Amino acid sequence: MTTPATTTTPPTVAPRRIDVSLPGRGYPVHIGPGVRHSLPEVVAAIGARRVAVVSARPPEWTPDPGVPSLVVPARDGERNKTLAWVGELCSRFAEFGLGRSDAVVSCGGGTTTDAVGLAAALYHRGVPVIHLPTSLLAQVDASVGGKTAVNLPQGKNLVGAYWQPSAVLCDTDYLQTLPPREHVNGLGEIARCHFIGAGDLRGLPLHEQIAASVALKASVVAADERDAGPRHLLNYGHTLGHALERATDFALRHGEAVAVGTVFAGRLAGALGRIGPARVTEHTAVVEGYGLPARLPADADVAALIALMRLDKKATDGLTFVLDGPRGAELVQDVPEQVVADALDAMPREPVARA
Repeated sequence: MTTPATTTTPPTVAPRRIDVSLPGRGYPVHIGPGVRHSLPEVVAAIGARRVAVVSARPPEWTPDPGVPSLVVPARDGERNKTLAWVGELCSRFAEFGLGRSDAVVSCGGGTTTDAVGLAAALYHRGVPVIHLPTSLLAQVDASVGGKTAVNLPQGKNLVGAYWQPSAVLCDTDYLQTLPPREHVNGLGEIARCHFIGAGDLRGLPLHEQIAASVALKASVVAADERDAGPRHLLNYGHTLGHALERATDFALRHGEAVAVGTVFAGRLAGALGRIGPARVTEHTAVVEGYGLPARLPADADVAALIALMRLDKKATDGLTFVLDGPRGAELVQDVPEQVVADALDAMPREPVARA
């Protein structure tokens, strides 16, 4: 891990603030270089006397919350997103004496914000949580919106709760520490925004792409906090994406899998007559334009992928996808399995990078 002295971006970009508005409440998302240093102000604003900081980053990248604190080391990664880890976190909170008037802070990638958010939702039936997402994937998606969850052997994110944070601090200095593949991985969620209302973000400075993605998600969450309708749009590319993560034992990372799922969503929408060939091709062009994978893993088994997609959280009546169409993206239920299988069979393939 590189040190702040060599990677911190000069604060030439003014921080942006985007508000997530919910009935009777809401919270800010701050985006820009150095915003992690405002953590003490955020902690003071919510009146927390003590804080448990769960951090997957080294001490020099874990900001001081400005009040007595417990630092719990964590590790990013889907394999660490378990109920056992949530239980351990709650035990650590209790040993520290964390009360309902205190707060929890997550500092890490999307798997850390997911697990820590769930622990905060469960401990004392809910304590405030502040997210400091440190990966691009977490900044554009996972940390915003209040979805918390952990995995079961049967599938991703099957145990969770809705627990909105008190604030989100998306410090773009953290992004300078990411390995190249992890940076590209984060672009998968930005690429899918192209097809759910964000417009063409290609060519914009990265901080503007992050802000546009967060603003889109904030508007969707404000309209549908608990997945009753419009929020399903945020799962564009995720039905196949989650299945690919499981099928490759997470060798294909989340953003990469969503990127392939986005290309497939275009192909499936085309096969169903919802969009024309040009729009199908646009899906591949956008995904590849971000340097993301657009092909199925070479060894992907179609039957196994379909079996995994049946376990998708959105599925209520057969296979369910968010698909583009004449009225824009929408949830489409009971998609014939044979159509899905044929579209998968027609996808080009390539080996998965295992590094």
